[in-house]
Amino acid sequence: MTTNKFRLITSLLVGITWAAMTPVNSNASDSKRNVKKTFETYTVSYVSIENEEYYDLRRAYTGATVKQNTRPLNGVKLGIKSAKIIARSIGVKFKLLEHSLKENNTEEIVDLLVQTQSDAAILDIPKSTMLAVAKALAGKPILLFNSRHTDSELRGKDCHSQLFHTIPSDTMLMDALNQYLKSRNWNKVLVLAGPLKADSQLKNAYLRSANKFGVKIVADKPFELSNDPRDRSKTNISLLTGRPRHDVIFIADSLGEFSRYVPYQTYHSRLVAGSEGLIPDTWHWSWERYGAPQLNQRFKKMFNSQMTTTEWAGWVAVKALTSAARAVESVEYSKLLSAISSQDLVLDLYKGSPGNFRSWNNQLRQPILLRTHNAVIGRAPLENYLHHSNTLDTLGVDELESECVW
Repeated sequence: MTTNKFRLITSLLVGITWAAMTPVNSNASDSKRNVKKTFETYTVSYVSIENEEYYDLRRAYTGATVKQNTRPLNGVKLGIKSAKIIARSIGVKFKLLEHSLKENNTEEIVDLLVQTQSDAAILDIPKSTMLAVAKALAGKPILLFNSRHTDSELRGKDCHSQLFHTIPSDTMLMDALNQYLKSRNWNKVLVLAGPLKADSQLKNAYLRSANKFGVKIVADKPFELSNDPRDRSKTNISLLTGRPRHDVIFIADSLGEFSRYVPYQTYHSRLVAGSEGLIPDTWHWSWERYGAPQLNQRFKKMFNSQMTTTEWAGWVAVKALTSAARAVESVEYSKLLSAISSQDLVLDLYKGSPGNFRSWNNQLRQPILLRTHNAVIGRAPLENYLHHSNTLDTLGVDELESECVW
C-alpha cells in the first residue's frame, strides 16, 4: 500500500469517527424533546345540590350524630386520580368538573351537562330529579351514574338505558342478609319498622327477600320515637320483642336513633340485624381481603377519613369508565357504551369477585358485605347459593323477574 493510499484511508476513518461523535441535527433533537404529547379530554361531571336536606346532620336528642349520609364526591376524586396511568396509556385525560347547584332544578342540570360537553355524569341529586334528568338526556351521548340511591324501582319500572347503578339495590342488600340467616338456620324473623318512608322502603325490600328465601316473618311491628306513655306498645323494646317466638329481629330504621338501643334490651337473647347489629353493606373500612386494605389506605391518606359506601360507589363509577375505555382503547360514546354494557367487562371491586353491569337493568353485580360496627362477618353470595350463569345474580332481581323495559 502506497503512502498516499494509506493517508487517504486514515483521513476517511477519522472523518467517519468524528461524524459519529457529532450530533447530526441538534436543533431537530431539541425540538423533538419539547413537543408535548396531546391527549383527548374525557369530561366527567359530578352534580350535586347545595344544602340538600338529605345530607343534613342527623342529631339525636343528646346532640350526637347517629347516622350520617356522605356524598360520593371523594370517591370520585380518588377514581380520577387512580385513572391517570390507564388514561395515559390510551391517550386520554380524564377531567373532573364539580357542579354544586343552589337549587334542585332539572332544566338547569341538563343545560349544564350539555353546555360543558360532559361525556359522563355522576348524579348526586334527589331520586325524582335523577329520573327527570335521565329522561331529558335520553339519546344524547352521555353516560349517567347513580352512586347514591338504593331504591329498587330505579332498577325496575323507573330504569333508563343510560343510567348505571354502582350502589347496590335494597333488594340485593336484603338478599345478602337472608342468605346469611338461612345458612345459620335462623328462619323465624320478627320485623320492627319505623314510621318514615325510607323505613317502609327498607322493610318492604326485606319482606320480598324473606319470601324469596323461605324466611318466615312471625310478626311485623311498628316502632316510634316517643316519650308518650300511651305509646308503650310502640316504644318499649321489651314489649315489642316478647312475642311471638323468633330467632332474629330485623329492624328498618333509617335514622338509627331507635335501633341503636335494641341490642341487649330484647325480651329474649336474640340476634339483631338490618339497620343495627348485623348490617348488609356495600363497603366497610374493616374489610381486610382482596386488596381492600390498600384501597382504604389510599383513601385515608388522601382525605384523612374512612371510605364509606357511597364514596366507594363513586370510585367504582370512574373505575368502570376507565376499565371500559382501556378494553376498547377509545372513549368514543358508542364504543364506550358497548364496552361498559358488555358482559365481558371485568371490574376489580376489591371484594373477591369481578363485577360488571347486568344487561337487563344496568345494576353493578357485586358481592355484599355483612358487617357489624367494626368487623366484616361474612360476604354474600354464600357458597351454597348457585346460579345458572353468575352466582352474583342470586343477589337482587334476576333477568326473568325484572320490570325494567327500555
